[in-house]
Amino acid sequence: MNKSGKVFSVIFALSLSIGSLTACSNESASNEGSKEPSEFSAMVKLHTPEVPDKKVLDIIAKETNMELDIQFVPATTYPEKVNTLFATGSFPDSVVLDLDMLTQYKEAIRDGQFWEIGPYLDEFENLSKMKKEVVENTKVDGKIYMIYEGKPASRQGMIYRKDWAEKLGLSAPTNTDEFYEMVRAFTEDDPDGNGKDDTIGLTDRNELIFGAFKTVASWFHTPNNFGVKNDKIEPEFMFPEYMETLDFFRDLHEKGYINKDFPVTSKTDQQAMIKNGTAGVYVGSMGDVQSLYTDAAAINPDVELDVHNKVAGPDGKFTVWSLPGYGNAILFPKSSVESEEELKRILAFYDYLMTPEGANLIYWGIEDEHYTIKDGMAEIKDQSLFDREVLPIQTLEIAEEESNGRLKGYFTYEPQNKAEELFTDNEQYLIKDPTIGLDSPTFLEKSVSLQKIIDDATYKYIIGDLDKKGFQAAVEEWKEQGGDEIIEEFSSSYQEMKK
Repeated sequence: MNKSGKVFSVIFALSLSIGSLTACSNESASNEGSKEPSEFSAMVKLHTPEVPDKKVLDIIAKETNMELDIQFVPATTYPEKVNTLFATGSFPDSVVLDLDMLTQYKEAIRDGQFWEIGPYLDEFENLSKMKKEVVENTKVDGKIYMIYEGKPASRQGMIYRKDWAEKLGLSAPTNTDEFYEMVRAFTEDDPDGNGKDDTIGLTDRNELIFGAFKTVASWFHTPNNFGVKNDKIEPEFMFPEYMETLDFFRDLHEKGYINKDFPVTSKTDQQAMIKNGTAGVYVGSMGDVQSLYTDAAAINPDVELDVHNKVAGPDGKFTVWSLPGYGNAILFPKSSVESEEELKRILAFYDYLMTPEGANLIYWGIEDEHYTIKDGMAEIKDQSLFDREVLPIQTLEIAEEESNGRLKGYFTYEPQNKAEELFTDNEQYLIKDPTIGLDSPTFLEKSVSLQKIIDDATYKYIIGDLDKKGFQAAVEEWKEQGGDEIIEEFSSSYQEMKK
């Protein structure tokens, strides 16, 4: 991933004689006469090394009669870019915020800097199909300000070198002890058979949430951000399961079973270790298995990957952390969207993205070029072409397959089918965040700076720069700097909610 912080901009200027997409119609814009295209700017995350080819977005621009200016910002520098937008007030017409950013800028939402879109949603046939329970999770003070980008409750699990495991006589790990044994064996027992000490068990990155740490922590039954103890809300790192996870990772790091530099490793570099045969286990989204395999097989045609979810904790039970039905949400700044008419025009654009046609374009690309239909499902034609031209724009998908009607995927690669099934299987074992819908003014004000205290201490403990007393000192600092107030406020809100 490019870490330069450069913002990539793909600008589509299409002066086409087609009509505008109205708020209440699903008909093609070209059936309504001729109007000049409307300008629309957006900023989204880029999760791939390169910006997408413009061909798919050209079609969307034509269908919606929009002149699109979409900035694709590398995910690694996206939070920094968002901070700059808030500091300068120079917003595009829509901006994507993830869960952490939504917490950080909740007061800005309350202060009226963004449009409340709830009163308009019923005017849009497709946007009104968003899942009610997920929309409920996005509300601020009972009001709807955002369109959500849906995610399965939990895609988390592991991807591993099945050929290495079979060579060493290992099966998919059923508990944390067996997981430990796998990463040990992949490091020490020459799984690639080349007689060299050149492999590691687990590849990880500079991301405590979507990297390996949070998923492994949930195997140990660590609460999801916060937990309930004696009818009181407390942060995850004040639970013994968090310390168990810290000790687990510290041991992996000390023994070299994980890449030593994981605190500064990008996702691209993390994945490269699976692709080039350096590492044997990847903990994160199981949906990454197809792209990992495609690139790995190009280097080594004999590579075999598999996916697995149920790694039980020390008590023999499996649990996994979950999202509230979405990972990102789209908001509309009043500083750039200046009128109700303009807002409705932009909502109409997103309404199109929630039609089956629009959703298929965003998610699968162009039929017969990027995918074909097989048994009523989308089958990717050329994975490398798809990864280059379509995968980067999947970040624009609105809601989820169930709501937007896009095609399900047909995968000839069996581990990808298995991954899709395991997403659903995970739903039986979720650890939910009990603070969704609760209020803590101090958390809104100080969560970013306070979380940095814990993140730094977590990394330092794992790499051996802090002992248990040092970590507890960081917890005490968190409490003194505002954490005690957060515990009190969330706990009070929790009690109110229970009444």
